Amino acid sequence: MTYDHQMMTVGESGCGERLRKAREAAGLSLEDVASQLKMPRRVVESLENEDWDRLGAPVFVRGQLRSYSRLLGLTTSTTLSASGVAPIEPTTLVSHSYTPRVQRLFEQGTRRIIYIVMTIAIAVPVWLATKPHLNNNASVQPLDAPVPGGEMAGPVSLDMTPEPNQAATTVQAPLVASFTPMSPRPSAKPALSLRFSGDSWVQVTAPDGRTLEQGLLPAGETRNYAVGEVGRVVLGNSTAVVVQQAGQPLDLTPFRRANVARFTVSSDGSLAPVAD
Repeated sequence: MTYDHQMMTVGESGCGERLRKAREAAGLSLEDVASQLKMPRRVVESLENEDWDRLGAPVFVRGQLRSYSRLLGLTTSTTLSASGVAPIEPTTLVSHSYTPRVQRLFEQGTRRIIYIVMTIAIAVPVWLATKPHLNNNASVQPLDAPVPGGEMAGPVSLDMTPEPNQAATTVQAPLVASFTPMSPRPSAKPALSLRFSGDSWVQVTAPDGRTLEQGLLPAGETRNYAVGEVGRVVLGNSTAVVVQQAGQPLDLTPFRRANVARFTVSSDGSLAPVAD
């Protein structure tokens, strides 16, 4: 991918030549510089040849020139001015995963109202079904009373058949409803998460080439992306970024060079390093 380097007019040439002469005067080889700065040898050669296009974004170039100048005892401001690489102004970042506070409050209130309505809809029928019935006593036909003297006036009637005007009482079985609350569905974890413990330049692009994030993010920022949303990621100060995939931290060592991590994200979520 081609980066917009935002180059300014070169005020003073010979930045690479200064670095080369200072290195030779210090008795250091390209391998010595690469080892002490923990940079690939090709990066040191590109700095001395002023091949900025090979080094990536301007923020990376300025950081590498600053480290090289400090190693050789040169003035960093003079080296940066002579290089002609302009600093990038912080861009306005638009978060695609932020939910406004008003929307969150509305969703919480809506869920509570639905829960209350469902509780009432279940509790009222249960209360009506279990309400005691007032007219549930059956009438009993009394026996014939004995006459004085101990003799029965007539046979004892044991007929318990109710009269026609007595209606049979129907007892309904109470309804039982369960008030066990439904378990909430677990929230889905983001497919890719970036958490910044220090300032780092970042560029995140979609699979179709659209830029989702680009600029310098401060410490404490977090970015979450869904499945299939990210196609490529570039992290400047990669040691200050914790990358998680489906909640699991990832090791950026296979994708890191000179503290810059570059990797692609396939449709199935797997990561692969970006070829030079």
